[in-house]
Amino acid sequence: MPSASANYRTLLRTSGAAAFFIPSVVGRLGIAMTGIGIVWLVHARAGSYAAAGLVTGGFAVADAVAGPQIGRLVDRFGQARVLPWALGAHAGAVALLLAGAVPDLVAGVLVGATLPQLGALSAARWSALLSGERATALPTAFALEALANGLSYLAGPALVSVLGAAGRPGAGVLLAATLVVGGGLTLAAERGTTPTLTGSAERRHAGRALLRAAFLRQVALGLTLGVFFGAMQVSVTAYAVGRGTPDAAAPLYFASNCTNLLGGWAYGAWRHGGSARRHQAAAAAGLALASFPLTILDAPLAIGGTLALTGLAVPVLLILTSVLIESSVPRAVLTQAFTWGNSASAAGIAAAAAVAGRVVDAGGAHGGFAVAVVAAMAMTVLALGGLRDASAAKDERP
Repeated sequence: MPSASANYRTLLRTSGAAAFFIPSVVGRLGIAMTGIGIVWLVHARAGSYAAAGLVTGGFAVADAVAGPQIGRLVDRFGQARVLPWALGAHAGAVALLLAGAVPDLVAGVLVGATLPQLGALSAARWSALLSGERATALPTAFALEALANGLSYLAGPALVSVLGAAGRPGAGVLLAATLVVGGGLTLAAERGTTPTLTGSAERRHAGRALLRAAFLRQVALGLTLGVFFGAMQVSVTAYAVGRGTPDAAAPLYFASNCTNLLGGWAYGAWRHGGSARRHQAAAAAGLALASFPLTILDAPLAIGGTLALTGLAVPVLLILTSVLIESSVPRAVLTQAFTWGNSASAAGIAAAAAVAGRVVDAGGAHGGFAVAVVAAMAMTVLALGGLRDASAAKDERP
């Protein structure tokens, strides 16, 4: 088996790959900074975390709802035509937020509604680029996407927090928008790898695939994975605060994030084949088993080790969800399909934060961890049910 670095280097040397992937990474760093940037800005302006949370929630909901609609327009008109308009609207929305020209909640909703999901656009380009005999490299490409997302959400919030702590919360939001707009426009300008557009009749026929069980199951898996994320975020913080050591939350998150990157990197280099649906079912079951001890353990070292184990399974699930979405719908609606998967995860995170918060208030951090375990068990059931979907897929690409 070739080394992981060799696989990734070979992938990025594919004609046109680096030209669209690198701008998408730059833009995604800005996307990862936007939500926490809004928290810092609104809190500095209003002096209230409740107000900051309300605006950030409006931003997240608008992003989740509008994302698939932007994806639908991209499938119809192409990335080069839609992205500049969306990015221009996003820049205007950020300007309204920074200037305080409209209520913060309204501005936050506008920022979320105009934020293009550049990861979905990049994934659609990989699918078009690695077609035919090269399709076996798609899991590695989606692993590279998962690594880019993981690194963005490690570095982005930290950078915004540094600016916010230095008394410049507006600079964080402005920098985020600059990265999103700059990366997005560069991506739009790279037309050599843009997916081929299809006719309206073909799109209407292809749109029916978005209602099939094979695709809806992957959306449901994305939703439950989002619930897992959201419950973990609340529960880890509650665990650290409950022990009187709030600073312990950072290293606990770090342990999970590091193994998350390691798991994604390793799986992307694993070239042994096999059924993607079986891999998904095994990863979901492994996540459920690995996370169950969190409901009973109390020692920080044990909690950290268990979180590290769960981090290994999460990127595998993300990669395989992308692989199976790609294999479940025609290319004519692929961008929209990817954005539906991302939006489902975002919705799950938002819902879980509220539910897990109530459970934690009632029963402590272990109750919140139980919410995450239930989500992992639901993922396992969905993934096992997906073993029956092989006949509905256009192709198995492990």
